[in-house]
Amino acid sequence: MSSKSVKKGEFYELEVGNDLRQSSAYNDDLSPTKVSERTWSKLNIAALWVGMAICVPTYTLGGVLTAYFGLSVMEALFTILIANIILLVPLTLNAYPGTKFGIPFPVLLRSSFGMLGSNIPCVIRGLVACGWFGIQTMFGGLAIHLFFSAISDGWASLGGVGEVIGFFIFWTLNMLVVIRGAESIKWLETLSAPLLLIVSFGLMFWAGGKVSFGELLAIPANRPEDAGFLGYFLGGLTAMVGFWATLSLNIPDFSRYAKSQKDQMIGQIIGLPLTMFFFASLGVVLTAASTTLVGETISDPISLIGKIDSPVWVAVAMVLIIIATLSTNTAANVVSPTNDFQNIAPKYINHTRGALLTGLVGILLMSWELLKKMGWLESDVSVESMYSNWLLGYSSLLGPIAGIMIVDYFLIKRQHLDLVALYTPNSLYPAFNIAGLTAFAVPVVITLISLGVPAISWFYSYGWFTGAFTGAIVYFFLATPVNASESETQAT
Repeated sequence: MSSKSVKKGEFYELEVGNDLRQSSAYNDDLSPTKVSERTWSKLNIAALWVGMAICVPTYTLGGVLTAYFGLSVMEALFTILIANIILLVPLTLNAYPGTKFGIPFPVLLRSSFGMLGSNIPCVIRGLVACGWFGIQTMFGGLAIHLFFSAISDGWASLGGVGEVIGFFIFWTLNMLVVIRGAESIKWLETLSAPLLLIVSFGLMFWAGGKVSFGELLAIPANRPEDAGFLGYFLGGLTAMVGFWATLSLNIPDFSRYAKSQKDQMIGQIIGLPLTMFFFASLGVVLTAASTTLVGETISDPISLIGKIDSPVWVAVAMVLIIIATLSTNTAANVVSPTNDFQNIAPKYINHTRGALLTGLVGILLMSWELLKKMGWLESDVSVESMYSNWLLGYSSLLGPIAGIMIVDYFLIKRQHLDLVALYTPNSLYPAFNIAGLTAFAVPVVITLISLGVPAISWFYSYGWFTGAFTGAIVYFFLATPVNASESETQAT
C-alpha cells in the first residue's frame, strides 16, 4: 500500500504505507500525529507555558535588565511584558502547520531548508536546548541537594559532591518523563501549573511585608542621566525576545497535539505573557527583599530559600522548585533536541535514543561545572555567565530561522504541504533548499561582521529582530521564483 495524506476536518493525517516505512527520512516518532492523538486543549497549552515560564532564569530576568541593560524596575517589567506579547506572533504562526498537519519542528523545516539541509537549523536549535538543559538540571540538582540537606546533616556535609549527585538524580527524572512521551509531559504540566501559580502568589504575599512596592518601582534606571530610553529599551527587548527564541521555532513539537488552531492560539495567549511578567516581577521583589530577609542581596531563589532558618519550610520549598524546574526542563529543553537529533538519522535514532543523546550532551556541556563542584577543577567560568552571555547571544541568531519558516509556510507554500513528500527523499523537496540556506546565512554573516564594525553594531544589538526580518525578506525573494515555476505542495 502506498502512503497518502487524508484530510479530516481542519486536520491532515498521514496513512503510512510500506514506501514510507522503508524511507530513510521516516520513523514512527517523527510521523504526523493522528487526529485521535490531538487532545491538548487551550488549558493544556496554557499550563504548558505556565510550567515552562515559572523557572529560575525567568525569576532573574528583571535583575538582568536593570543591571546590564540600564533600565529601571518599572521599565524592565514593561519590557518583559512587551517582549512576550511580541513573541506570540512567531509562536502562534509557527504553531499553525504543526496543528494542521501534525508534524514536528524538524519535519516542517524540510520544506524551507531541504530534506538534509533541515539538519543545520535542527542541530543549532538542539545544541542551544542542550545548553539550557544542562543549566536547568544544575538548578534542579541544587534544589535536590538542599532538600536532602534540610532533612539530613550527613547529606549537608557532602557539599559540592551532594550537588553533583543531585544533578544526576534530577537528570534521571527528566529522562523518565520525556521517554514516556507527550502524554507524560501533558500530565506533568497540567499538574504543576496551578500549584506553581499558588506558590508564586504566596511568595509575593510573603515578600509584600518585607519591601515597599512603591519604593521598589521608584528605583531610578542604572544609566547616564542624559541617556535616552529607546536604545536601552530596544536592547533589553531583543534580549527578552531571545529568551524564548528557541520555542518560537519548535512550537510545532507541541502544537501537533492541539485540538484546534483556536486551542493553540488562546492557550498561548493565556499562558505566556502574564506568567512571564508576574514571575519576573516576583524575582525583582524577592531580590529586593533578600537584604531584609537574609542580610545580603541574592538573585537566585534556590539559594535565597536555602538560607531560611527552617528545615521544614526549606524542604517543602525545594520540592516545589524541583517540580517547577522539571516542568520547565522537560518541555522547553528536552523535547526539541530529542526530535532534532532524530532528524539526522531517523532509522537509527528514535525518540528514546534522541532523549538520551540530549541528556549526554547536556552533561558534557556542564562537565566543567560538575568537576568544579567535585573539587577536581578550578575555573572562573560560572553557570550565571554562561546563561547571561553566550546562550542569550546564541539564541538571537535563531531569528532568521523563525522568519524563514513563517514566510515559507504562509507566503510561499500558502499553508499547503505534501505530507508524503516530507518523508520521501529525492521527491518534491530537495536535499538542500538553497533559498532557505542562503536566507539564513545572510543575516548570520551580517551579524558577525557587525561585531567588528561600529557603524552597523545595531544589527547585532537588535539581533533577533534584524535577523528575523532579513531572513524573511531574503527568503521571500529567493523562493518566490522557484514557487512560481512549480505547481507543488497541495496536500492530498
